[in-house]
Amino acid sequence: MIRQTTYLERLTFWREKNVIKVITGIRRCGKSTLLQQFQDELRLIGVKNEQIISLNFEDLANEPLLDHRKLYAHITSRLQADRMNYIFLDEVQMVPDFQKAVDSLFIQPNTDIYITGSNAYLLSGELATLLSGRYVEINMLPLSFAEYYSVHPKPKDEAFADYMRWGGFPFVVTGEDPQRLSDDYLEGIYNTIIVKDIEQRQIRRQSDPNKRKITDIALLKNIARFLANSVGNPISDRKVFDYITSGGRKISQSTVSDYVDALIEPYIFYPAERINVIGKELLKQNRKLYITDIGLRNHILPRSSYDLGFSLENVVFLELRRRGYSVNVGKVGDLEIDFVAQKDAVISYYQVTASMMEKSTFDREMASLTAVRDNYPKTVLTLDRFTPGDYNGIRVVNAVDWLLDG
Repeated sequence: MIRQTTYLERLTFWREKNVIKVITGIRRCGKSTLLQQFQDELRLIGVKNEQIISLNFEDLANEPLLDHRKLYAHITSRLQADRMNYIFLDEVQMVPDFQKAVDSLFIQPNTDIYITGSNAYLLSGELATLLSGRYVEINMLPLSFAEYYSVHPKPKDEAFADYMRWGGFPFVVTGEDPQRLSDDYLEGIYNTIIVKDIEQRQIRRQSDPNKRKITDIALLKNIARFLANSVGNPISDRKVFDYITSGGRKISQSTVSDYVDALIEPYIFYPAERINVIGKELLKQNRKLYITDIGLRNHILPRSSYDLGFSLENVVFLELRRRGYSVNVGKVGDLEIDFVAQKDAVISYYQVTASMMEKSTFDREMASLTAVRDNYPKTVLTLDRFTPGDYNGIRVVNAVDWLLDG
């Protein structure tokens, strides 16, 4: 198992603090493994096995506990008096009304609660209302390039080319033959998300008359392909609607919006909203969507649709999120900045391009950053190794080195 250092450090920071730790992320990105690793660390500091209550609701053995009252009774019967109890509930969204059990456990003395889920609906609706101000979300992504490189220590540019091909799902990364594993495994994950998570979404929302059922899986996959192909480009529900109807399909724009939401909720895609850099206000139109794993993008798209620059931009977006930044797309007049990243009240600006060697590309990427008059760091990330350096305070950095230096 690859040690998930970044996420383990976050769990350690929040350990025994009076909030529920909610680990979210796409299926098979490593959430269950992370919980196992954290439990091992607890044991190393002297926590006894009887203080750890760990339940995975994808395990058939736990099917009798798919009732929030039975779940609550089972856990409270195992609580240790006068000692901290560490409670781990994996894929908890499979328990109807789980939030009632979690809330009741939270108010018990000496409980430290960790839950995982593979759908953003976990933190919406009743749970968000019930636990408002009492949880912290740790959003987990597939493995970074640095983690991939720790398993495949070859020349780093060669390793990065492989990472851009196969992505970072742990099973693919740690397998002996990623080329043979990748397509079949990613297809399995993709279909599980599309079918299983969407089905759970229907059940949870069946009482909401404003939400349409996702019944057309072919349409959903068609929209997913369009979004994967549009990575790095401004996108709107209207653009998706125009694409679908251009093929003769009759569908409403509101239905398209529901289908796009259905692809965002299970963490297949992440939105990056546009922000006016000068006024700092969010802009309502033309956000960008990035896919959770570059290998999954390659799997969804026909090979002829591959684009190095946009794939690199996708990898950088994910890495910024992995490093704890909130990430927006910047607008400065008529110019665009790929990423406005903020953490701890510090802003950093990033442009991403496959190469800066053409003068026209160099001038274009620099122009957007030069238009920003503040003194926050400004960086261009590129795959070429000829242009890195400092240009009037704007750093040009090799993207592979940047990914490994984080």
